[in-house]
Amino acid sequence: MTDSIRELTLLQPDDWHIHLRDDKALATTVPHAAQSFNRVICMPNLVPPVKNIDAAQAYRERILQHLAASDLSAERKAAFDPRMTLYLTDQTTAQDIEMAAKSGIVQAVKLYPAGATTNSADGVTDINACVDVFEALEKYNLPLLLHGEVTHDHVDIFDREKRFLDEVLAQIIVKFPTMKIVLEHITTSDAADFVLEQGNQIAATITPQHLMFNRNHLLVGGIKPHFYCL
Repeated sequence: MTDSIRELTLLQPDDWHIHLRDDKALATTVPHAAQSFNRVICMPNLVPPVKNIDAAQAYRERILQHLAASDLSAERKAAFDPRMTLYLTDQTTAQDIEMAAKSGIVQAVKLYPAGATTNSADGVTDINACVDVFEALEKYNLPLLLHGEVTHDHVDIFDREKRFLDEVLAQIIVKFPTMKIVLEHITTSDAADFVLEQGNQIAATITPQHLMFNRNHLLVGGIKPHFYCL
């Protein structure tokens, strides 16, 4: 933004990290999202996860069915564009990535460290074993979306994002310098600084409401899960 531009108005924003969930929840989440956003990146950590093209297509169809059944205007229904992501597992192959890139409906691939967050039991247990997948992502220009934290029990929860940046992401960037990477819902200034220091192939999403809260808001009176993303 230049010095002469002080305000930027988004007429109809997109949501690059949304959890529509599944089943009965879609009757609420889909109309709510479609009322406010045009394009949305749908997270794949369902039960079972969206691991392949068939699952992504089926999930998209369920979303569109609930959109059609909603009371939204025809204009909003036509504008809503749910973009799918695949859930990266230890069994994901380079061929899966090629098929996703050519599918026309998969926008990115999401990596959850196993055990890190909601429905992450099927997540990656060894990122170093994902070399073939990362090579395919780089080749087909498909972004990798990262839930960025280490899951070691001995690491303080407030240090887990920083440790992921230093011990995991920095190495990935060196080995795959042209792979597009989005560090999801960054939680620390360390992550913000890290992204700003990288090239254009590295980006991040952020939950702006969390900037309003500190650790006291999070912990006093009991932990409040809506105040953090890790």
